[in-house]
Amino acid sequence: MARPPSARLANLDLNLLVALRELIRERNVTRAAARIGVSQPAASAALSRLRRHFDDELFARGRGGYVLTPLAMQLADQVEAVCAAAERLFATGTSFDPGSTRREFTLLMADYTVAVLGRRLAAELATRAPGVDLHVRLVREHFSTDAATIVRLVDGMIAPPVRGFDLPGVRSVELFTDRWVCVVDAANPHVGHTLSLDQLAAMRWVAPFQPDRGFPGAAPMSRQLTRFGIQPRIRVRVESYQAVPYFVAGTDHVALLQERLAGQVAQRLGLRVLPCPGEPEPIVEKFWWHADLDGDPAHRWFREALVALAAKP
Repeated sequence: MARPPSARLANLDLNLLVALRELIRERNVTRAAARIGVSQPAASAALSRLRRHFDDELFARGRGGYVLTPLAMQLADQVEAVCAAAERLFATGTSFDPGSTRREFTLLMADYTVAVLGRRLAAELATRAPGVDLHVRLVREHFSTDAATIVRLVDGMIAPPVRGFDLPGVRSVELFTDRWVCVVDAANPHVGHTLSLDQLAAMRWVAPFQPDRGFPGAAPMSRQLTRFGIQPRIRVRVESYQAVPYFVAGTDHVALLQERLAGQVAQRLGLRVLPCPGEPEPIVEKFWWHADLDGDPAHRWFREALVALAAKP
């Protein structure tokens, strides 16, 4: 007779989860041991047990150090999610003191949101919650269709409202708004103080999160251009919002960029920021979390801190 799942789980040494996470993060037994707070031989013994359990070496020697085997690469995201969920479970209580807590929050966000909130969030945690660790996972524009599962496995994500997130058990609160602007090189002789839709249609583009040369795409910039009736001539595709202005600078390219991000880099890169013609949709960024976390005072403190930070000019 097969044992029930709970019996199999009870026979596992769950300390191995922590060892696996740190070994994958560090790819070094000595550093992983220091992170866990055990001796190097103890960490080596844990690695041996993990190798026997998975029947895989997990780490192989490569140029400059150890590299993950294909199986270990599959385990990397899973062990992060499981450890984060376990930490949330055992940290849940009736009270929360940010000044003394030991807790890790896992947050999914785009690199644009990092540019807007990252510095302030880091300073807030360092000042008010010095024992809190933050794990920021950068995400692409396209989330998995199973948004409820994604939100359940992390403390939250910052993303615009989309239909796929409007699910039972998924909560959200607005953080901040922004607007689209056009960025061009300040020395571009073909651009004046304004741009028309006809000019945009004729220009060469830098596009974030455009998966292939087909158009239209699902990324926010692509939706705006579709709204304008423009099929852009995309010359540079990047997987990052923060990379966009670097491929506009010194060229005749154009791009749509969030105004908050454009304001941070325009002067340094020699860019001109121009109003976006037409009627672009406003940018709304929300914090999303699962209802299971509603009763967790630590999570409540974290999301309230995020809302307060985002409200600052």
